Amino acid sequence: MTSSLGEPNLIAIAGFFLFIAVSLGITYLAARRTHDAEHFYAAGRNITGLQNGLALAGDYMSAASFLGIAGLVALSGFDGLIYSIGFLVGWPVVMFLIAEPLRNLGRFTFSDVVAFRLRQAPVRVAAAAGSLAVVVFYLIAQMVGAGNLIRLLFGLPYELAVIIVGTVMLAYVLFGGMLATTWVQIVKSVLLLLGAFLLAGLTLARFDFNPLALFQAAGDQYGREILGPGGLVSDPIDAVSLGMALMLGTAGLPHILMRFYTVPDARTARTSVSYATAIIGVFYLLTFILGFGAMVIVGQDAIRGVDAGGNMAALLLAEVVGGPGFMGFISAVAFATILAVVAGLTLAGAAALSHDLWVHVIRGGHASDKEQLRVARVASALLGVLAIVLGIAFEGQNVAYMVGLAFAIAASANFPALLLSVFWRGFTTRAAQASMLTGTASSLLLIYLSPAIQVDVLGNAVAVFPLRNPGIVSIPLAFLVAVAVAVLWPEPEAADGFSELERRMAVGAGETARSNGRSRNP
Repeated sequence: MTSSLGEPNLIAIAGFFLFIAVSLGITYLAARRTHDAEHFYAAGRNITGLQNGLALAGDYMSAASFLGIAGLVALSGFDGLIYSIGFLVGWPVVMFLIAEPLRNLGRFTFSDVVAFRLRQAPVRVAAAAGSLAVVVFYLIAQMVGAGNLIRLLFGLPYELAVIIVGTVMLAYVLFGGMLATTWVQIVKSVLLLLGAFLLAGLTLARFDFNPLALFQAAGDQYGREILGPGGLVSDPIDAVSLGMALMLGTAGLPHILMRFYTVPDARTARTSVSYATAIIGVFYLLTFILGFGAMVIVGQDAIRGVDAGGNMAALLLAEVVGGPGFMGFISAVAFATILAVVAGLTLAGAAALSHDLWVHVIRGGHASDKEQLRVARVASALLGVLAIVLGIAFEGQNVAYMVGLAFAIAASANFPALLLSVFWRGFTTRAAQASMLTGTASSLLLIYLSPAIQVDVLGNAVAVFPLRNPGIVSIPLAFLVAVAVAVLWPEPEAADGFSELERRMAVGAGETARSNGRSRNP
């Protein structure tokens, strides 16, 4: 198959500049309202349930979802479904366990919740370490996807493409904050759903709109084993480990958890998760169609010939079923997807550096809004530069796989401490610190010792740690360390604060304040 990928595509270029123009316009309007930390981090807490649901879906439907999963399914078949379903099933955990406590207890970051009844400094240092590790791995995936996309469509060098994405993203994070990022995510979600529906429809039209005929064609072309497990994850333990990371990692992603502070109350937070779950569920079903469609219509050899990681499978499919013009539209949508998610990640990383470390650790909780805003923007700039450097360094990796590792870190570093701090009276400062540091360190160490690094990157014959995803070891380890430390070193002050935590978690800060005859922000 001969593809026009690698040659300048005028429709894609026009779409890029149109989205950049719209996003910068949104940024200009948002910047006029972003004068304090609450607007920079939480968009003034005035986002509606539907708006936040679209923005949550936008943050979640990343380059890994659109480009990476389609590529994994196209190259490995059925096993790509692990990522599609794994990314989706984490949302009930968020809805029923996390959304309401997070909105009622926190202010800007998830560590506000973990540190609610504990000593601030040690908890926030550990939480920031975990959050930054997650953000960095997630950023790598987005920047790799962006670099490949722009390199192929503009004919630019990969390194220059990554620099362009990082620079544009920084423009609206630095000036527009969460409000600009939220509206860019909403626009991106609508575009992405429209693009995915159109592409899936054109694909299924070749099989009389019968998905079973598509799967039958894949089996005929590549063998029946392509429709069964084992093409991507052959070890059942590795499959369970990946599934654990994807399911529990959602509730530990800092850029997702930040979104619950943009709504006015806990009820709206739950509503927004309902909208997000429905949108994400539909989208991930479509990625499965896109992956098998690319496998059958484009062919695995052609996909690998363009990008070894398979990240361009959806774009190649778009070109075959809709021509270069349609591929240009889908490319512009993919670019919007990457740019919006990178902005959300950068904002979450900046919050960890400025709100958690600078304000609460270095300044002891005493920093003016102007100072917080200045530090947040400096942190955003630093993270933008880091994203560009890492995106260049990790060229060629499959973006869905990289995000899977980010989920493993989130599930190990953040989720255990967040869950135990909310639901266990005996949880302590030392336990939170030990759990988050253990989860972060063990997941990073096991990733480094895994075949993904030792064999694929470093070229060694074997890996010290046999699994490609560390979740099955690092997640239980973080829980066990937390329980052991809490039992061995109890903290009466933390236990005494649990009653106030339960009350706040149930009624929210505003209701608690009114019951005491005063008013304050959460």
